[in-house]
Amino acid sequence: MAQQYRVLIGKPGLDGHDRGAKFIARALRDAGFEVVYTGIRRTAEEIAASAVQEDVAAVGLSSMSGGHVRLFPAVIEALRNAGAGDIPVLGGGIIPDEDIEPLKQAGIEAIFTPGTPIETIIEAFRSACRKHHSHRS
Repeated sequence: MAQQYRVLIGKPGLDGHDRGAKFIARALRDAGFEVVYTGIRRTAEEIAASAVQEDVAAVGLSSMSGGHVRLFPAVIEALRNAGAGDIPVLGGGIIPDEDIEPLKQAGIEAIFTPGTPIETIIEAFRSACRKHHSHRS
């Protein structure tokens, strides 16, 4: 049996649209992940604290309101400040193509836009979790 990884799905900022995040959380759960969902309107610090407390192997962020350029890197910084900068962060939502490369340069492991096949997202989470666990071993 494949290893079960624990991941956190978070909604940073004031974005109240959680349908996509809940869809991803369910898909990951159905694929064998243990999923912690923070709910909407969380600060970067709240997401980082939850990630540390829950000892997750990856964090997935969702943004539908355009705050991703500021909020996704803020979560990475909050994880670093919490001593958990080794936890990979993946992001998705309504993200313009021109924002993808700057987000990756800021440390986001993978970016998913509308229409990304769910299998691609699941495999990216598996890969990020494997990488995280291999660094900790």
